[in-house]
Amino acid sequence: MLDLEVVPERSLGNEQWEFTLGMPLAQAVAILQKHCRIIKNVQVLYSEQSPLSHDLILNLTQDGIKLLFDAFNQRLKVIEVYDLTKVKLKYCGVHFNSQAIAPTIEQIDQSFGATHPGVYNSAEQLFHLNFRGLSFSFQLDSWTETPKYEPNFAHGLASLQIPHGATVKRMYIYNGNSLQDTKAPLMPLSCFLGNVYAENVDVLRDGTGPSGLRLRLLTAGCGPGVLADAKMRVFERCVYFGDSCQDVLSTLGSPHKVFYKSEDKMKIHSPSPHKQVPSKCNDYFFNYFTLGVDILFDANTHKVKKFVLHTNYPGHYNFNIYHRCEFKIPLVIKRDSTDSQTETCTTYSKWDSIQDLLGHPVEKPVVLHRSSSPNNTNPFGSTFCFGLQRMIFEVMQNNHIASVTLYGPTRPSSQLRTSDLPQ
Repeated sequence: MLDLEVVPERSLGNEQWEFTLGMPLAQAVAILQKHCRIIKNVQVLYSEQSPLSHDLILNLTQDGIKLLFDAFNQRLKVIEVYDLTKVKLKYCGVHFNSQAIAPTIEQIDQSFGATHPGVYNSAEQLFHLNFRGLSFSFQLDSWTETPKYEPNFAHGLASLQIPHGATVKRMYIYNGNSLQDTKAPLMPLSCFLGNVYAENVDVLRDGTGPSGLRLRLLTAGCGPGVLADAKMRVFERCVYFGDSCQDVLSTLGSPHKVFYKSEDKMKIHSPSPHKQVPSKCNDYFFNYFTLGVDILFDANTHKVKKFVLHTNYPGHYNFNIYHRCEFKIPLVIKRDSTDSQTETCTTYSKWDSIQDLLGHPVEKPVVLHRSSSPNNTNPFGSTFCFGLQRMIFEVMQNNHIASVTLYGPTRPSSQLRTSDLPQ
């Protein structure tokens, strides 16, 4: 049984690990993976057809805990303990819930002190006691326990008489004063862990198509070993097609991983002279997982030839490998009667709305199926790749965009190849 410390408006954890409000989804999953022998039977809950309409939830079924992540920014919004019999809880080092201590109304009052009058929900038969950043729900099992109103209580406030011995049904940790209105806070400094994160990414374009990326980056620089001195820094960096490997390293820093392309599954779609020509050397990716961006370099020139932006939607094969890239892509829309105009595609745009903006049907897609490997399975099915204005949009079956691949200008000596579709 887990023994955890409750910190209102901040976290739930122990000496080894901590789930902190504002924490990115990937860090919470990393904690669960590292402690998989202790924390078992974790479920991932999300809406397959409408992933933005419901929170993304990690359900720790063995421990009675739910971690609710905002569907848009994928940061931890609410920590819910829905079964207090499966976990020990303490506040300021003193237990208020364990096998020996029942979390009654008296115990909560003793541990946390006075608060505002509670709120009774007659439909749920739940009594909600709210502190700042912390709420307790008490179950009322029968109508005889229904709380009584005293409308003439001090200054006209209504007071609720909750039965003695009523125990906590659920506990919530959140940011602010209201559980209903709470939002995921900004990522706390303790979660940066030396990484750089992208607040947003703007796709730059010239007259023919994308020319590069402008990234607004966040990092936490700290003093020598003192987290208290840490300060969040915000800065902008630009990378362009044709930048050298050294240019990218000096602009964005070292990648999390370098991946060499060993095979080309899309070579069948390339012009016929290229189909049987073996490559003498392999192009390579710089993978920036916390930016949600991949950068492909040409093996011969060592210059940028492609960018890949990842949206990290649940239900995609690469889910939780990359952080969500909050991109904005200008699309040139040509109208018959007027001059062309520019519309913006974002991480949350749906493909059918983009096709409606274009005003004409896009060519049939290439079907991309990431087949299962010995260590991985792909239960999510195929995605569809549409080419548009030197970009390839990988679209999931629920009509959301899984990734966008951006190409550099066509070189005079070669044609734009479809061999560089998402791998």
